[in-house]
Amino acid sequence: MTDEKIAQFWDNYIRKLKYYDIKPGALHWHVKHVERYIKNHEGVRLSLHTQQHLENYLEKQAHNPRIQGWQHQQIIRSLQVLFSDLLELEWARSFPWETRIDDVKGLSNEHATLARSNMGNISQQLAKKADSSSGLLAHVIKAHSKHIERVIVEIRMRQYSIRTEKSYTEWLARFIKFNNMQDPENIPASEIGRYLEHLVVNRNVSSSTQSQALNALIFFYKNVLGKEIGDIGVFRHSKKPRKLPVVLTRDEISNLIAHIEMPERNLMASLLYGCGMRLMECVRLRVLDVDFSYQQIIVRNTKGGKDRVVPLPNNLSDRLQAQINQVKQTHDRDLENGYGRVFLPDALARKYPNAPKEFRWQYVFPSTTIAEDPRSGEVRRHHIHERALQKHVKRAVDKSGIVKRVTCHTFRHSFATHLLESGYDIRTVQELLGHADVSTTMIYTHVLNKPGMSVTSPFDMLPT
Repeated sequence: MTDEKIAQFWDNYIRKLKYYDIKPGALHWHVKHVERYIKNHEGVRLSLHTQQHLENYLEKQAHNPRIQGWQHQQIIRSLQVLFSDLLELEWARSFPWETRIDDVKGLSNEHATLARSNMGNISQQLAKKADSSSGLLAHVIKAHSKHIERVIVEIRMRQYSIRTEKSYTEWLARFIKFNNMQDPENIPASEIGRYLEHLVVNRNVSSSTQSQALNALIFFYKNVLGKEIGDIGVFRHSKKPRKLPVVLTRDEISNLIAHIEMPERNLMASLLYGCGMRLMECVRLRVLDVDFSYQQIIVRNTKGGKDRVVPLPNNLSDRLQAQINQVKQTHDRDLENGYGRVFLPDALARKYPNAPKEFRWQYVFPSTTIAEDPRSGEVRRHHIHERALQKHVKRAVDKSGIVKRVTCHTFRHSFATHLLESGYDIRTVQELLGHADVSTTMIYTHVLNKPGMSVTSPFDMLPT
């Protein structure tokens, strides 16, 4: 190929890249990815490349721990533009590019699965955050770091989630700013009411957001400052709207799941409905928690820190066993390549130092790539990112023609509703869902009342 033709090839390629709204600064990286691909296949004309050439190359990249999730996505996009948009090869038109891009999204160090173990020394982490960020929390850390640190300590002693930790520290920072950056020890508890009313009147927050702010501030005054909460002042409560959960019929569930084409994601959606699991409970499922003998799944460390048992649908047993067999093959391959470790919480990792390499601790739905922790340097295969399943479900909703507002949590709503419709008692459903209070489960009893369903519309009484 002459220099002129080579230059024309790359000009055309870059022009195709721009259709994807790729930032100018990233264009040259896409070019480099294609150059590496071509160099890896010297002697084979691009027009003769098959899907197998691409699959083999992507598999090789997936086992490179130095390549992060966003870089894998960039590689796939660069090759999509090459084969699908520029060369217009027949097989490339039907290749699931978007699915592959979604599935290689890695877990960031701020992801809820990893963040707690990556925090390390609290004082050092807060100092680093204060120096590297210009946000409100960083500003408050600089002025009142001891209070933020004590909140984090108290939260971790109670084993609250990383999301609760993030939420409570941010609410405290907002409260301090509202009171002109005063030391919160000098802010009377009566100011809580004034702040909560400010949230409703000036910020128009929802009832749940106002309640979250109240819980965060009461936690701070009671557990950090050691002050009894007396009168917090009169404040306007945000009215909590009565919203019923979106529920799909059995036919809609069947139709929706049928439109999730990727087998592994189809299985995950089926488990969300068949077991009533939350999205992250499914994503974090480990091999040892699936009990085929008793036909059940143990859902560990759920919302509220409790374990619960849910039934494993008979119709999913074979598919789930096949998925675990596939995980075993992947794990064995990782061990042969010197990898094979999986993330475990700090306490478990210390107690069982060899456990991270054991098959039983592996995720049932692992990531398609391995990743290197930039802080510890440890190479591991995490679970898939939850957004991968969310995007599969969203596409399936569009394809199925369902007009209801459907998310992954809709499967859980439908699970509970269909059980009640089938005659199961509210306490059984409460236990399966893992609700601490039965009043939370009572929201699903609307299906038993069916208000208005027994009323004949006056329009149907009009003479024809």
